[in-house]
Amino acid sequence: MPIRVLAVIALLLLPASPASAHGPTPQKAEETVTIAAPPDAVWAVVADFAGLASWHPMVTDCAADSAADGGLRRTLTINGGGLVESLDDRDAAARRLSYRLLREDVSVLPVSFYSATISVDPAGGGGSTVVWSGRFYRGDTGNYPTEDMDDNAARTAMTAFFRTGLDGLKAFLETR
Repeated sequence: MPIRVLAVIALLLLPASPASAHGPTPQKAEETVTIAAPPDAVWAVVADFAGLASWHPMVTDCAADSAADGGLRRTLTINGGGLVESLDDRDAAARRLSYRLLREDVSVLPVSFYSATISVDPAGGGGSTVVWSGRFYRGDTGNYPTEDMDDNAARTAMTAFFRTGLDGLKAFLETR
């Protein structure tokens, strides 16, 4: 009887084991900066999809070209590695730019996919508030990622990328 009970328990636990393992869940990051420059001036810099290297300290090169589907894509060089992104939407009236990752390089950012938006809004005193937000998945999409490719590593890297970029944008615009 005890062997039979153990067998029943083992059969009941079998389907539960794979269900307890799960893949990645979407992560989010959002950073904000206030810039002492008019929204239209800030938007003119942010809207240039190929201009990221001029103001983001981590990006050493940014080259844009037309994608096969007629859209716009850019290749970013960061720490010797490269990411390819595609422009989803550039809304001048709303001063909002949205894009997504097409080809990852986990040595640059430990993420397997992201979509992000940069928006520029008026702030008091004639300045601007810029918000950079994104949704992303960790670099290792398996059930047991290593520490350098887990959710925390992805959040930390994306937050740092957004923060460094916004600080660079602020410095670029306020020192012109």
